[in-house]
Amino acid sequence: MKQKHQYLWILPGVVILLLFLIFPLLSILYPTIMPDGFNLSAYGEFFANSFNRSVFWRTLKIASLVTFLAALLGLPTAYYMANCSAKVRSLLMGLVLFPLLINSVVRSFAWITILGRNGLINQLLASLHWVNEPIKLLYTESAIVIGSLYLFLPLMIITLVGVIETINPEIIEASRSLGASPIRSFWDVIFPLTLPGIIVGSILVFTGTLTAYTTPQLLGGNENMLMSTFLYQNAMTLGDWQLAGVIALLMIVVTIIVMKALNAMARQLDKRGTI
Repeated sequence: MKQKHQYLWILPGVVILLLFLIFPLLSILYPTIMPDGFNLSAYGEFFANSFNRSVFWRTLKIASLVTFLAALLGLPTAYYMANCSAKVRSLLMGLVLFPLLINSVVRSFAWITILGRNGLINQLLASLHWVNEPIKLLYTESAIVIGSLYLFLPLMIITLVGVIETINPEIIEASRSLGASPIRSFWDVIFPLTLPGIIVGSILVFTGTLTAYTTPQLLGGNENMLMSTFLYQNAMTLGDWQLAGVIALLMIVVTIIVMKALNAMARQLDKRGTI
């Protein structure tokens, strides 16, 4: 009897999940597979269009690149933060969290003032006489990568700091006493132990970049459309809800595949004793 009452506590959450997530999602996805009986022709038509394919692959490319750069920059940053003084760590943690506290529109407009044709970077290059005319930085794939990395790098750093803090310092000291250099100790001892954090952080960064809307819309424009902005355009501007549903399901499938792949990688490394 007591166990039955325990299930009642989760009932409100289940009802809210069904009403505000599952049912709306199904209402969007249903027309993509059941327009006239079950078929997947809408998905074949999506990939038959060269523009749609370019948007799909551009999204995967940018999300993968942002994830790689976040891991590359996040690991040494997190390692330093985990081993510095408490005062310095608090200061650095505040700086790391700062991008997450700013409104996405404000954050994107700040990058527009930096990357724009008359932005700070072009003004600096012109003052140094390195360029004769402004270079195009805004409304490019690079601008999306920069803006997304600025937003999601903190997620990687925060995740890795927590993992690195759990590493026993005696393991590192033992590697040093056996003659390993600081760099060798980092790659042979610390890096394998941080792989769980890298995998979790990669999932957060990849899915965040894949589903972000404001940053790619304001920094990439219509010339470099991603799946999220393409979905919004078809649903809200063109009223093509079937195509919007196709895009939504593709984003969900890609997210699930990436999560499964990274989790499988973690399990494989665990079996080999790397983690």
